[in-house]
Amino acid sequence: MSRESDFYLRRLHSLLGIIPVGLFVAQHLVINHFATRGPEAFNAASDFMGNLPFVLFLEWFIIYIPLMFHAFYGVYIAFTAKNNVQRYGTFRNWMFMLQRITGVFLVIFIAWHIFQTRVQKALGADVDFDMMADILSNPLMLAFYIAGVLAATFHLANGVWSFLVSWGITQSPRSQTIVTYISMAIFLILSVIGVQALLAFV
Repeated sequence: MSRESDFYLRRLHSLLGIIPVGLFVAQHLVINHFATRGPEAFNAASDFMGNLPFVLFLEWFIIYIPLMFHAFYGVYIAFTAKNNVQRYGTFRNWMFMLQRITGVFLVIFIAWHIFQTRVQKALGADVDFDMMADILSNPLMLAFYIAGVLAATFHLANGVWSFLVSWGITQSPRSQTIVTYISMAIFLILSVIGVQALLAFV
C-alpha cells in the first residue's frame, strides 16, 4: 500500500468513525436510555427506530458498511501501529494505545451484540425490553456489556480528538488541550447514559 493511499484511507477511517458511526453510537445509547423509564418507553423508542422509512437502506449504508470499514481497517491499524508507552509514557501515547485496544475489543463486542439482537430478530425473535433483560440477567454478560459500553464511549470520545487533529482542525497545543477536556466530558456523559441504560434492564 502506497503512503498516499494509506493517508486517504486513514482520513476516511477517521471520518467514518465520527460520521456516521459515532453519531449512531450516541443515538443508540440515548434510545437505550429510554429503558430507565420502563419497558413500555424502551419498546416504543425501539419500535420507532425499527420502523423508520427505508430502514434496511439506512442500516446497511449508514451503519453496517461504514462500521465494517472502520472496524476492519481499524484492526489493521491496531496491529501495525508501534506502541511505545514503555519508552515514552506520555498521556497521548497511552491514549493512542488504549484507542487501539478498545477498537479490537469493540470488534468482538459489536459482533456478539449484533448476533444476540439483529441476527436473532432475523430468526424471528423480538428485540425488546424482555430480550435485553434476559441477556443481562447473567452477571458475566452484564459485565461484558458494561465493558463494551465503556470501550465504545472512550473510543468515540478519544476518536473525536484524533479526528480533529488528523484533519488539521485543532493544530495549536492550546486547542488540542481544550479538545482533550471536551473529549473527557463526552466520555463521562455517554458512559453515564450507557451504563444507566444497562442497569435499567437488570
